[in-house]
Formats: sequence, C-alpha cells, structure tokens
Amino acid sequence: MQKNNDKREKAFLVGVVLKGSSRVQIDEQLEELEFLADTAGADIISITTQNRNMPDPATFIGKGKIQTIINQAEELECELIIFNDDISPTQLKNLQKEAGENIKIIDRTGLILDIFTKHAKTKEAKTQVQLAQLEYFLPRLTRQWTHLERQMGGIGTRAGAGETQIEIDRRLIRNQIAKLKKELTAIEKQRKVQNHGREEAYRIALVGYTNAGKSTLMNALTDADVLVQDQLFATLDTTTRKLDNIDVGLPVLISDTVGFIRNLPHDLIASFRSTLGEIRDVDLLLKVFDASSDHIHEHIDTVEAVLKEMDMPNKTSIMVLNKIDAISDPQKLSGLKTRFNKAVFLSSLKNIGLDILSDEIEDRITSEFQKDIFFLPFNQTKLLGIIYTLTRVLKKKSDYSGIRLEVEGNKRSLEKIRQLIEE
Repeated sequence: MQKNNDKREKAFLVGVVLKGSSRVQIDEQLEELEFLADTAGADIISITTQNRNMPDPATFIGKGKIQTIINQAEELECELIIFNDDISPTQLKNLQKEAGENIKIIDRTGLILDIFTKHAKTKEAKTQVQLAQLEYFLPRLTRQWTHLERQMGGIGTRAGAGETQIEIDRRLIRNQIAKLKKELTAIEKQRKVQNHGREEAYRIALVGYTNAGKSTLMNALTDADVLVQDQLFATLDTTTRKLDNIDVGLPVLISDTVGFIRNLPHDLIASFRSTLGEIRDVDLLLKVFDASSDHIHEHIDTVEAVLKEMDMPNKTSIMVLNKIDAISDPQKLSGLKTRFNKAVFLSSLKNIGLDILSDEIEDRITSEFQKDIFFLPFNQTKLLGIIYTLTRVLKKKSDYSGIRLEVEGNKRSLEKIRQLIEE
C-alpha cells in the first residue's frame, strides 16, 4: 500500500566533494538541498560527505561507502537517501538495489521534479512538469522503480506523470512525451495570441533566484495577491498585472516568473521554455536577489547562466537587492551598496525603497522616449484616445483644419500611431 504523501519522511543527505570543487561549495549546496528536501516534505536526520577524485561508475560513491550510508540510514529509520549530485540511471539502479525495498534513493533532479509536481497548479505548469518528469524517468524505468511506486510512494515517486510507473512502459512514455509536447506547442501558440494584445504596453518581468522575494515584490507593486511562502519554487505559474503607479503615458505590465536555482535540471529548463520564453518579449528585466543571503554571488551567477541557457539576448535590466530588512549588520549592507552601486536596495515585505524602484523603472522607460508631432484631421479624432493611452501629450493645438499634437513615447508606440493615421 502506498504511504500517505502528506506524511513527513526522514531523509539522509549525501554530498560528494569531487576534484575541482571545495568542501565549502558542497556544504553550501547541501544547505540548499536541505531546504529543497524540507519543501518536498522531508525532515533531515543526517548529512554525510565524501571526498573522491571522480565518481564511481557503478554507484557514484563506491560500494563500501554506500553500504555504510545504508546501515546508518536504517539505524536512524530513514526512508529516503538524497544525493546532492545528479546520478546516472545505471548508478541509481545499482544504488537502489543495494538499499533494498525500504529505502528510496533519489538525486537532486528527482527532488526538484517532485517539488514542481507538488506546486504545479495550472494546466500549463502541470503539462510542463509532466513532460520533464517523463523525460527524467524514461531511462530510469526499471522493475526497481515500479516496486517503489507501488509499495513506497512519497517523495521522488509521486504519480505526477498522469499514469503510475507500473502502468506504463517505455513505448507508452514516448507516446505520452510526444502528446505533451504537442499540448505545450498549442499552449505556446495561444500565449502568443494573448501577448499580441499586449504589444502596446511596456512589459517588465521579474526574474531571480528562487525564494528571493519576487512574489512579495509583485504583490507590493501591484496588489496581485500572488502566493507567498518561505519555500523554494512556491509559485510556478507566470502572473501578469498592470503597474498603475508608473506614469509614463502608456500601459506598463509586470510579470512574475518561476525562480531559478543552481543546477536547475535541463529537462525542466526545456519544459518551461514556453513560460520563460515570455522573458524574450519584455522590455525590461528586474533581476531580484536576496540581499541577506551569504551566497548572493552564486545566485547572481546562476541566474545569468540560466538566462544564457535560455538563449536570451542582452535585455535592459535593473538589479534589485531585496530583503534588506533581514540584514542586521549595517557594515554588511554598506559593503553590498558599495559592491552593487547600481542596484536598487529595498524590502518588499516592509515597503522600503519601492518608490526608488518605481522612479528607476520610470527613468528607464522614459530614457527611450522620442518626440514626435501628429496632425489629426477632424475625421480622425477618434484616434485621440489611443494617442493619450500610448504617449505623453506635451502640447495640443486646434485650428479650423484639425488638431496638432506634440507627444513623446517609445518608438513602438509612435510607429503604431503613425501607421493608424496613415491608414
């Protein structure tokens, strides 16, 4: 019988310090892995690390070490062993064989996929996660995994792919993958149609490391009521709202996106390409980071690496260092302000610095503005509403032949108005 997925599971974390990495780096990653495991519903009972020049081809950490870990896990009554590294299908199969039927072995990618399965709410997010899960499980589909699905349940074995492991074989998985890809293509086309109606607006996207406070910032700027939790990947779905406190003469839209994390599984990046693809169409990125984190430099590097992997062009951006209310040491904050002197420092939770961010956004938008003059004959005065929506009207003068308007706005808006007048 499958266990209740709401039950907290006892977990044993395993990190390996390979040649080229340091103990400090692995300790930082294990700290994040612990947070991931907690988000998935596990209590960490023990953590162990091993130094190796290179991974063991068969078991990643060697048969002797895995037996020691399994014995310790059994003594501590752990149901789950989580590796900080990605484990190959062969290694995972061998490790699970050593662990037997009472302990599950999963890797970092399997854990992240499990969290995404828990948090996916909309049809698009669920489809994306299902696709990533199936592509992850396909090479790992063995009898060892089917008995885990049937008997153990819980973290790493959630039936998030539409059918349980025991009900599907490789052929059916491939068919399901093809079907999900078609569904995502259709969703992406629908998204493009929706975005077509937003072409007149200036578009902003929040991106950043997971749990940096993007959703809190979104709520503070727009009253969007986006879910806020102290968890990794609490929100997966893109939320778009109008930014009313920016007065630039045209609509301004802001979107919240899924957070990034170091070593984000490639299958997930590929599956969420349609959602993250919205970033390509925006005019401005707000790159949000947790200023109170001791790992802010690694977080910045991770976000830049994911954006690069998304084949992102160099977008205009503003760095936002959030959660300054969580910094108790004034010298630390002063040091950050010196190091990141072009960033906006704020606390979206305490409403500190939001006006500075709004001013910075407004400056970025208006810095691209151009001036133009339009003449509307009286039979085209119906275009006045569009002109006032998309531009700032600086002067307006009427005479017997029509209306003369001096305006300023971005190039896209001015070209659209010029085209409407000529038509």
